[in-house]
Amino acid sequence: MDALSQTLRVVHMVGAIFINAKFTAPWCYRSQRADSVASLLEPGAERVVIFHLITEGECYVEMDDQPPLRLIAGDAVIFPQGDAHLMTSQPGLPPAKGSRLDVVLARRPRLLTFGGKGATTRLLCGYLACEAKLAKMLLAGLPSVVRVNVRGSNAGAWLESSVRYALAEARSPRPGGAGVLAKLAEVLFIEVLRLYMHEQGEGRTGWLAGVNDRIVGAALSALHKSPAQAWTLEDLARVAGTSRSVLAERFQHLVGTAPMQYLTQWRMMLAANLLRHSNTPLAHIAEGVGYQTDTAFIRAFRREFGAPPATWRRSQAKRDQAL
Repeated sequence: MDALSQTLRVVHMVGAIFINAKFTAPWCYRSQRADSVASLLEPGAERVVIFHLITEGECYVEMDDQPPLRLIAGDAVIFPQGDAHLMTSQPGLPPAKGSRLDVVLARRPRLLTFGGKGATTRLLCGYLACEAKLAKMLLAGLPSVVRVNVRGSNAGAWLESSVRYALAEARSPRPGGAGVLAKLAEVLFIEVLRLYMHEQGEGRTGWLAGVNDRIVGAALSALHKSPAQAWTLEDLARVAGTSRSVLAERFQHLVGTAPMQYLTQWRMMLAANLLRHSNTPLAHIAEGVGYQTDTAFIRAFRREFGAPPATWRRSQAKRDQAL
């Protein structure tokens, strides 16, 4: 299993589509900074990533200090750094003064109809909520806006038709429609990342660029597949089919950290996931992520999260109960 699949398998994520919009030109809609609306979108979320999917027509994304970005049907955009932006039928329009977001979110997905008598654009607004450390890792090195066209992928037609079905089900009296829509939001987000990895050119850095690299990707897959193994740089270089110096230099350049330092970070993310979402004893967690003694594990966890694992687990449990 590749590093991206391993990461998505073990780390808790929550997706949702919260707006199903039909806009007619002229129109302009403001999307606030993600961190300012995270608590409204997903209570308790450490980080949310906003995305939009254009299902009909065309529009533009406007962001500070950047030229307008034209979007067409099938385009999906995500905002890895959580920047505020405008979605508009044409550049230069003032944003509409709509209802407060908490009112809009009272029912999901909210059907919004707005605009003049011009051309129609239909779009979906959604988000993915996840742990801050996961978001930092996945999205490191990405530009402020990422655009791909899902209709160019094998999954695109299925995704769009499935989303349309789930939107209809979410408005029906049958139970489970919102749950299906939430899962599809997660699949859509992952497909955007996969398409971007496939399309990105040379010179990109970040975790996704590392996954996509022949040498670094092989090393990441090995670390993610067997995190408890007593890895050395020499072992990892052998798996990646290169020398220690080449692996160390390329890994540092793309991922931004040394291979062994990355292994420690990944082990701590696995441990945190188990601490928060299971009752697994501390000793078993330590052994499962490659530590022979509790003392060494506690020391590493404290460095990464600022508190011993038992204390951190209790604080997370209290936080979850308060939501």
